[in-house]
Amino acid sequence: EVQLVESGGGLVQPGGSLRLSCAASGGTYSRYCMGWFRQAPGKEREGVSIIDTADHRTYYAESAKGRFTISRDNTENTLYLQMNSLKPEDTAMYYCAARRCFSYTSLDLLPPSLFEYWGQGMQVTVSS
Repeated sequence: EVQLVESGGGLVQPGGSLRLSCAASGGTYSRYCMGWFRQAPGKEREGVSIIDTADHRTYYAESAKGRFTISRDNTENTLYLQMNSLKPEDTAMYYCAARRCFSYTSLDLLPPSLFEYWGQGMQVTVSS
């Protein structure tokens, strides 16, 4: 059983930055896919970025490319999402998630439904 605890959300002005953190504990496998997802009111949950904890392969949604950076500190079992140049349309609940991963797992084909473990979520609001 993997436990995920997110932190770092909040209110930021357009153009600003935030760094989201997700502390992971538990788990029995040496390799996980961990990702950030978001859900805005009235919209479906969508993937933002995913990382393979073993080889650090990454996936970014088009909306995140060039602005967001996912990273993983394996010594501290913590996942990060550095978000720069934030826009009002980035406003959403952000969730950290994890699932078992393999070297052949295609990160861009992992919808939210295939992630087994989830954090509680936190609000990110981009507004002036």
